[in-house]
Amino acid sequence: MSKFEIKTRTNGEYQFNLKANNGEIILSSEGYSSKAGCENGIESVKKNAADDDKYDRLESKNSKHYFNLKATNGQIIGSSEMYESKSGRDGGIESVKKNAPVAIVSDLTV
Repeated sequence: MSKFEIKTRTNGEYQFNLKANNGEIILSSEGYSSKAGCENGIESVKKNAADDDKYDRLESKNSKHYFNLKATNGQIIGSSEMYESKSGRDGGIESVKKNAPVAIVSDLTV
């Protein structure tokens, strides 16, 4: 089952990772100063994941492909790993669309 894992970074900030059924991380958040902010970020991912227009498809300086998922206000709520190909990146987007709305939340901070 896909899941959002909430964890605490070494600097004390909260972060979530969305993991697919196979355990692979398909989306990671930036750091949040509070757990409530992190939980709101997860809800925003669930709400926005299905909307293809919310994904920025990008290419890094070293020709790797990745994407950012943005909220309605344009703020980045999650970023992908680096992919070797556009098709890999696009597969990652489809995985987020499929997994995020039904993912459970696992709080690893407790």
